[in-house]
Amino acid sequence: MNIENAVVLITGSNRGLGLVFAQEALKRGAKKVYAAARNPETVTLEGVIPVKLDVNSPEDIARVVKECGDVTLLINNAGIAETGGILGDDVEASLRRQMETNVYAPMKLATAFAPVLAANNGGGIINVASVASWINLPILAAYSVTKAAVWSVSNAMRHELVEQKTQVLTLHVGFIETDLTKGFDVDKVSPETVVANTYNALEAGENQVLADEAAKQVHQALSTYPDIYLHAIKS
Repeated sequence: MNIENAVVLITGSNRGLGLVFAQEALKRGAKKVYAAARNPETVTLEGVIPVKLDVNSPEDIARVVKECGDVTLLINNAGIAETGGILGDDVEASLRRQMETNVYAPMKLATAFAPVLAANNGGGIINVASVASWINLPILAAYSVTKAAVWSVSNAMRHELVEQKTQVLTLHVGFIETDLTKGFDVDKVSPETVVANTYNALEAGENQVLADEAAKQVHQALSTYPDIYLHAIKS
């Protein structure tokens, strides 16, 4: 699908990758951009429509679906990342928090907006996954679990929405230069590059986008070295 004349709803769009998704949508001629955030007052980008949305609130989701019935592209960008391994007394609570925002929220939003997209000629959904969908980073172990789930959930959505002609695009990328990755001494890609590659893939009709070299290398390694997922990313 094309961004030009699209009506776009972006979660977590007050900063970071979400903000760049909004900026680039406007540049590409989107008809309307709903910039969703828990606190809409933090949305300061000119040209967008601030929308109050806590992605973990069923009431917020129900209200936004009614308010934004013209959406043709849903971008599930909002996410959280908590550091730590997968074994420990406090890991279950951390994993639950991250699953709620990173996995269950995109599922709930896709479910709520699927009829809207169907009524608007199919449209599309972009789910922000990660290179961590395929390979685990020990310092972000639980986060990696959630992104593996996002990958699988996206594949399931694609199968279920194909008949209504809704394109589902999964974004895989390594570390992005945003507030989320401050303090990580690793190679990072600019959010502008990620967003440009993602929108290009969407407009080309793709099902997934490998938005940086890290994602491309790991994806290739899954075929070349089938046990690559057994090895940790070095940080």
